Amino acid sequence: MIVRRVLSSGLLAVLAAASVSACGAQPTGRSADQAAAPAASAAPAAKSPAAASTSDAAPPVAITDPWVKTTKKGMSAAFGTLVNNTDTDVTVVSGDSPLSPKIELHEVVDSKGKMIMRPKEGGFVIPARGTHRLQPGGDHIMLMGVTKEVKPGAQIPFTLTLKGGEKLEFTAVGKDFAGGKEDYQPGMDMGQDNG
Repeated sequence: MIVRRVLSSGLLAVLAAASVSACGAQPTGRSADQAAAPAASAAPAAKSPAAASTSDAAPPVAITDPWVKTTKKGMSAAFGTLVNNTDTDVTVVSGDSPLSPKIELHEVVDSKGKMIMRPKEGGFVIPARGTHRLQPGGDHIMLMGVTKEVKPGAQIPFTLTLKGGEKLEFTAVGKDFAGGKEDYQPGMDMGQDNG
């Protein structure tokens, strides 16, 4: 009898803890990007000179799951989730990679019923204690004049410059991606909105 009650109480405690943690996975009143920030900040996916000196502390700014669309030549794009572990907004103002002589921060917007890519005015703003997602069909790091083929699994180094001059260095992985209608090749409308 006593053993049964202990077992039942223990099982009940485990089930209660599991149900509380499942309900608390995404707090109400926060966007999915903001809710992902604490989980994403635990992954040390990037190196930053501004990072804290102890290995236990999360860097002020990081990127999780960075990847580059595979390509033989021409253009490509890089994606991932930018994470801000500070109490103030952070702005990414430019990017650099040995893979491309020209990199721009881009957005995809609807212009008169047509989706166009264009440079992102002011860069990517990562809210305080939040995230900013770079994804196909949305904000992304545009690589023009890619200097070599990007194959699946390729390791591509990047440096992002933040407003204030701080740098975020990371390595993105080459990945095949056939989804969406992104072409990232010459001839795609890249903001030449005629009207």
